[in-house]
Amino acid sequence: MAHGMTNTIEADKGWKIWWQLTRPHTLTAAFVPVLLGTVLALQYTNIQFSLFIAMLVASLLIQGATNMFNEYYDYKRGLDTEHSVGIGGAIVRNGVKPSTVMTIAFSFYGIALLLGFYIVANSTWWLAVIGLVCMAAGYFYTGGPMPIAYTPFGEIVAGLFMGLIIILISFYIQTETITAESILISIPVSILVGLILLANNIRDLDGDKENGRKTVAILLGKKGAIVLLGSMFFLTYAWVAGLVLVGDMSPWIFVSYLSIPKAVKATKGFIGKSQPLEMMPAMKATAQTNTIFGFLLSIGLLIAYFF
Repeated sequence: MAHGMTNTIEADKGWKIWWQLTRPHTLTAAFVPVLLGTVLALQYTNIQFSLFIAMLVASLLIQGATNMFNEYYDYKRGLDTEHSVGIGGAIVRNGVKPSTVMTIAFSFYGIALLLGFYIVANSTWWLAVIGLVCMAAGYFYTGGPMPIAYTPFGEIVAGLFMGLIIILISFYIQTETITAESILISIPVSILVGLILLANNIRDLDGDKENGRKTVAILLGKKGAIVLLGSMFFLTYAWVAGLVLVGDMSPWIFVSYLSIPKAVKATKGFIGKSQPLEMMPAMKATAQTNTIFGFLLSIGLLIAYFF
């Protein structure tokens, strides 16, 4: 009885280690764009739920694998220690072999590829090229000789691939077209996805500087980076207003403004903080802003569709 209970506890602990390794608070960055692109497609066609599910799972797997590559390469370069904040910690804290982390990550990619074949078979072959480029971006974000995460382009690449491109693919596989509306509505989500990385880089600024990174946060300095964060939050909500006033979109998308308090909390949460642990709530609030904004924007579009 006791032996069985011990095995259960160990299994539970094992699952928790792997769950943490996927960095679950970042997975909504993969979920929100797929949801938004699909809801937007409702205005043009009937939704094929099998394609929606395939796209959603593939995006989550690629995001999870990207986080594992991040964990592996930061460990290999000596950036992660037992005391590092904001990491899964499977390697440095829980003794998981680095090779095991990479095996799981590439397994995720393998399953995402199979789902990609299904998506391509039901839409168009050139999506395979875009999918492979997305997977390459996930790997080279922290892998390879010149990781994207070490440059000032991390936020732009993350916003482009995890915002604009995923929204447009999710929209296209349902409608077989791309519209100006689908591009314009993807911009604020792309900005918010990029801000998740900016918040991460503000938190890690001192450590990144010591390790030779050249992130936007390092180039601007902490104060400048916080100003940029607040400014881009403002632009996100101004863009929504522009979509309604100029882009002829339903005023129902203003429901996304209910996420503004979270954006304010995220920005204020960095001011006057110097330790990474102190900045964790602000970083989480930035990720939550993206999640809440995306859900509310999708709800606004749904309400507009039905009414």
